[in-house]
Amino acid sequence: MTIKDKIKNLANKYAAELKVRVEARVQEMKADDTSHYLIYRVLGITDQEGQLIDVYQNKGRFLYKYAGSFLEDATKLCFKEKFPDSQSRRIPNTEGIKPKTFEIDCVVQNDALEIKWKDATTDGDHITKEYTRLKAVKNAGYVPIRVMFYYPNRNQAIRIQETLKTLYEGLDGKYYFAESAWDFVKERTGVDLKAILEELARENTNANGN
Repeated sequence: MTIKDKIKNLANKYAAELKVRVEARVQEMKADDTSHYLIYRVLGITDQEGQLIDVYQNKGRFLYKYAGSFLEDATKLCFKEKFPDSQSRRIPNTEGIKPKTFEIDCVVQNDALEIKWKDATTDGDHITKEYTRLKAVKNAGYVPIRVMFYYPNRNQAIRIQETLKTLYEGLDGKYYFAESAWDFVKERTGVDLKAILEELARENTNANGN
């Protein structure tokens, strides 16, 4: 089986699970209390608009979760293709009590990859938690590497990412984002993940007649 076939099968699996979860949630919402629509109407939002907003807000939560998990797993498949021994791994938290351990998304030889599809966090506490995790990764003897495919758009979130980049580099790690993330995966594994995903997207578009 080619790597494209493996990624396509993974995409089909996630798409099927997403569809089931979304349909189940939309069905559940039909029995929801909608008395809060009063406030929507006060703010100029009709009941029909309010219903659509609530439905798509729920759909969005599922979509973001599944999109992130899919891209992380697809990236792991690329590394597994080149490095069969690559895998997720838990390491002890040597810098604090909670949590007791940290999970490394993908250990490739001496590199500890943190794989993100995007990160729009604006929480300053995120920096402290990430720094603790990075030091634990370094103490475990790994090189911390962040691979984030989509950079945030908002200024505060961008500032958080710039700080994280500084933290990675300060611990002799690497920080790849946007095109550099896709390039890193391609150069390290020989798999052009972005090209495969673009091809799968075109196939889906053509199949749906769009």
